[in-house]
Amino acid sequence: MKLSNEQLKSIYYGAYRISETEDGYLQAFQYTERQMRYFEEASDFWFERCTASNAKTLEFRTKATRFSLEYKIIWAGSEDSIELAIDGLITRIFYVKDIEKEGKLSFDIPSGEKKVTLYLPADATTLIRNFEIDADICHVEKGDKVLWMGDSITQGFGPLRSTHTYVSVANRLLNYDIINQGIGGYVYDKKVLEKMEGYDPDKIIISMGTNQYGTESMKDIEEYYERLAEVYGNRPVLCITPIWRGDSPDGEPTLIRFCHKLKEICRKYPNITIVDGFQLVPHLSEYFLDNLHPNALGGEIYGRNLVLAIRETGF
Repeated sequence: MKLSNEQLKSIYYGAYRISETEDGYLQAFQYTERQMRYFEEASDFWFERCTASNAKTLEFRTKATRFSLEYKIIWAGSEDSIELAIDGLITRIFYVKDIEKEGKLSFDIPSGEKKVTLYLPADATTLIRNFEIDADICHVEKGDKVLWMGDSITQGFGPLRSTHTYVSVANRLLNYDIINQGIGGYVYDKKVLEKMEGYDPDKIIISMGTNQYGTESMKDIEEYYERLAEVYGNRPVLCITPIWRGDSPDGEPTLIRFCHKLKEICRKYPNITIVDGFQLVPHLSEYFLDNLHPNALGGEIYGRNLVLAIRETGF
């Protein structure tokens, strides 16, 4: 059977809003229109990435043995992947570098009841349409609604695999209903914080700071958390301080001092739980693409260690 776009929207996760293009594709967005206008005015680099399909998935339960869909990639920052997972096990990978920018993908899947998850690229903007499947589908149950904010590491640059970004790794275990607002190059910036009409997250996760750890002033960060409290009140917030980076060893003491100052700001708010990022990924180049962004191995370890920290703190 072929799903209508309205039916397809019901199994499409990770979006704040979904629109239909003139040629019938669905394009999912994680930001409001006002937020996107702000990015467009502020930075071309941010604006390109604020439409990426990071952490967006199709998820459903089915007894089907085959499904397909048409896709179109309208922007790519790096060439990661479209990946299929069956009951949490990755079974198929299409690398962006190996497929056309527009086409059709077909998947053969095992018989019997199972949960199917299709991960879209983390560092590309991917549109989809004409989803077909040879059996009925059922919606999956999700947990807390979580707004996840961060920079390129949260967006998913580094692993070059959509399933091995730390957010995807963690969420396979946590089963949150997430909106991932990670953007490459981003910093603590209060101007993007606003109430998102019709969206009320249960929890918020923030992982930023590595792009501004050399700053002399913490004013922007203090103002960010003040604004966050104005917008979301005492909603539970998890702050992940920056992880280790080895691209500038001389800068490590500065990064450590920055993390201490960030923790001091967050401790002023009783609703904020702090996770020490330096404890999440080994301080070795083998776990990084470029000594800054975790690679697939680093992303897997980051995500799993983050889940342990979340469970230990009770967040």
